Order: sequence, then C-alpha cells, then structure tokens
Amino acid sequence: MWQVGLCVVAVVTILISRWLYKWRNPKCNGVLPPGSMGLPFIGETFQLLIPNHSLDLHPFIKKRIERYGKVFSTNLVGRPMVITADSKLNNYLIQQEGREVELWYLDTFQKVFGLEGEARPNAVGQIHKYVRGSYLNFFGVDWLRTKLLAEIETTVRINMHRWSTQGTIDAKKETANMVAIFAAKTLFGHDFEKSCDDIGTTIAGFVEGLLSFPLNIPGTKFYKCMKDKDKLEKVIWAKSKERIACPEEKKGDFLDQAVKDLNTDFFLTENFVVSVIVGALFATVESISTSITLSFKLFEDHPWVVEDLVVINEVLRLGNVAPGILRVCLVTFTFSVYIYKNFINWFLFIFRKT
Repeated sequence: MWQVGLCVVAVVTILISRWLYKWRNPKCNGVLPPGSMGLPFIGETFQLLIPNHSLDLHPFIKKRIERYGKVFSTNLVGRPMVITADSKLNNYLIQQEGREVELWYLDTFQKVFGLEGEARPNAVGQIHKYVRGSYLNFFGVDWLRTKLLAEIETTVRINMHRWSTQGTIDAKKETANMVAIFAAKTLFGHDFEKSCDDIGTTIAGFVEGLLSFPLNIPGTKFYKCMKDKDKLEKVIWAKSKERIACPEEKKGDFLDQAVKDLNTDFFLTENFVVSVIVGALFATVESISTSITLSFKLFEDHPWVVEDLVVINEVLRLGNVAPGILRVCLVTFTFSVYIYKNFINWFLFIFRKT
C-alpha cells in the first residue's frame, strides 16, 4: 500500500515541478529579454507594491536593472510583462501607439473604470478623440486662461489661509482634498458648501484605496475604495439625471457637454459618461496632489531652484501616479535582438538621471 502512496507523491511532485518550470519559463515563439517570473499566480507583484519613501528609483526596478539590464521580463498580478527603461525602446513604443501597441491597464483598473468592450473610454480612435477633445475644452489653455486660473487662485488662497491657522498639516491629504473638491465642481458641478456629502474625503479615499493591493474583503483599503466608488458614482448619477431632466439649466461644466452629446454616437451612454468622470477624478486628484506635495518638499530642500526651472521637470518625473506607462502588444515585432509576441504587456519606465 505504501508503494502506491509513494508513487502518487512522486507523480504529484513531478507535475508541480513541471508546472513551476513552465511558469518560470513561459512558452513564447519570440525571444524575450532576461528576467524572472516570481511566485506562481502573483509573480513579483508584492516586491513592486512595497512602499518606497525615497525619491530615487523604486528598489524593485533598480535591482533588476542592475541584474538584467534596462529591459527585462517579469510577471505582475499574474500577467507576463516586459519592463523597459531603455530610452530608444520607449521612444519606439510611444511612436507605435495604435499600430503595434495600445494603451493598457491592469485588470483591476479596467473593471473599476469600465475600460472593457468596444465603448471603453481608453479605446484608440473615435472614442479617444472624443474624450481628449472634451477634456481639452474644459482643461485646455484657453479655458484655463479665461476661467480656471482665477478659480484655481481663489481656491488655493482659501485653503492656504486655512492651513496657516493650523499647527501642522498632512500636505498630501490636504492637497488631495482641495483638488478633489475643485475637480468635482469643474467636472459635474458639485457644490461643496451646499452639499452634506464630504465629496473630497470620498474621492481621496477612493484614490488611495485604488493604489493598494486589490483584495476586496471587509477591513481592507481596497474594500473601502469600492464603497467610496459606489458612493461617488451615486452622486454623479444623481447629477446626470438632474441635467437630463432639466437640460436648460446650464452649469458650464464637463457634465453639461456630456449630457448634450448623449446618444449622438454608439458609445455615448450614461454609463460611459460616469466612467469618464470617475476616471478623470482619479487622474486629476492623484497626479496633481502628488506633484504639489513633491513641490513643497523640493522647494524646502532646494530653495535656489526657483531661479532655475529644473524643479518643474523633476516634479513631472517623480510625481507621476505610476512609475511607468502600461501598453500591450497588438502584433509581433522585433527590436534589437528580442522578438516580442502579441500577448506581451509592457511597462515603460521613463526616467532621467540628474
């Protein structure tokens, strides 16, 4: 009897070893750069999610660049991926947008922001053109100069006066709340003073939780993030219904234009509008609040940079929401000595040494 048990253990061990080998060496007709796949299912996700409190490169990226070079293979959240910090390859991929590669997001982001299907807001072509044009109408240079700049200055003065009356403040938290309230007013006309909802805290909580590990169980940041998202969507849906019911009441915001354009094309639905606004809130709040907080740090440490405008470049580089740009291959192509197949996801890590 023990011989049968021993055979079963041996077979299971062989199968597991074979599976682990296939995991660490994924089948590919192309020639991928060197790298490691990490643990089964999760890959090297945890190493990348470890907080980094330095302005230097993230340790995950830095160690692998030193070991494998500027282009290396890895696996993040169960997805085979190539990370590149090579300026020539990055430039090539950006130039091939819509042909050999296209914009891509992790599965969690795709579900949260509705980035799936033909009518996804990030689709290349007509939809991308509409979203980009609509945003530029309300955040472009002309609108910024004629309207937004004065409103931004007023908002900043009010908040800085309030901060000056406090002993210490959490710069990231306070700036995120300030930007969230301003963005909500500009995008869908939310009046913070008249509303009983703390929209700033809701948006900030949603943004913070979205950047955590996607474990949707009670007590986790991601679970709270999903609750904040539901609350936020209810507010936007209510505003949308009000505009549709009374189209003559104009607020002069993004939602006005979106409601006016409803059903003029196959992708212009209420769900689409809500997804676009939620995505805009995330991109606006996280990127701007991070950049402002980083500016405070850089100006305090290096006050002389006011005379040199180097700080602007550094804030844009270091204050990005993610350390890189995600793309997915559409076709097989060759660059240098490597052949990349169309199932490969890309993580473009763009940086400038100073």
